Amino acid sequence: MPQAKIGVIGGTGLYDIEGLTGVEEVDIKTPFGKPSDAIGIGKLEGVGIAFLPRHGRGHRISPTEVPYRANIYALKSLGVEHIIAINSVGSFREEIKPGDLVIPDQLIDRTRSRANSFFSGGIVAHVPFAEPFCPVLSQTLYQAAEEVGDSVHLNGTYVCMEGPAFSTRAESRLYRSWGADIIGMTALPEAKLAREAEICYAIIACVTDYDSWKELSEPVTVDVILDILHQSVDIAKKIIKLAVSRIPDKRDCDCATAMQTAMATTLEFIPAEQKKKLNLLIGKYLEGDS
Repeated sequence: MPQAKIGVIGGTGLYDIEGLTGVEEVDIKTPFGKPSDAIGIGKLEGVGIAFLPRHGRGHRISPTEVPYRANIYALKSLGVEHIIAINSVGSFREEIKPGDLVIPDQLIDRTRSRANSFFSGGIVAHVPFAEPFCPVLSQTLYQAAEEVGDSVHLNGTYVCMEGPAFSTRAESRLYRSWGADIIGMTALPEAKLAREAEICYAIIACVTDYDSWKELSEPVTVDVILDILHQSVDIAKKIIKLAVSRIPDKRDCDCATAMQTAMATTLEFIPAEQKKKLNLLIGKYLEGDS
């Protein structure tokens, strides 16, 4: 099976990567089911890339129904060490305008119907998550965005809501009062699972609207979002093309060893079936275990 060190997860409006050459599509079955779609593996600027459309081609999978665990596991199985994720978001800040980009550094989890960990059924792990996005990868994306010349904001807090309905005005005002900057539906559990898989993860958040806190703004509709996204996605593609060749081969961030001290379950009590199921993720920490 072909391998790639960088994964790109496309959100709304991003269903392919222009310039990806020698593409081979692979269908992967994981212990957590099938990913959202076939994964396209090719070269971009001479770098191996694995591309996965989060919602599937044709945008047929809702944010709640995205098979997040299968997606991250499948990318891990291909050798992916860095994930660049594209997300559409609403803004809680006047200065973060529709059409802008944000490279967030924090998350607030408001999801409630999603499996958010690989670890269950007899094995418990508490992965460090104080910094939910890889700072090294985030900085690389920010620098590339600045060179592309787009209006980009470094850092910010992303509220991840369940959806698929948009926020009520009361919810929007509440999140704004918390100090949150943007809101979307897909950063979680994606970021948590990437951390459990020891994959560096960062987001290019494409701002499409002012959510619903701003009474004089246009109401949030799919048509409005898609219209703005067409432009933002083209910019995101240029950023990805610049960034992939600048991502360091050697990882010095904490993402690469996140599971080293995360497992709470004593090794002898981990069920054999779970050891087998999760070997891709934690096998190196089980070596020597009888």
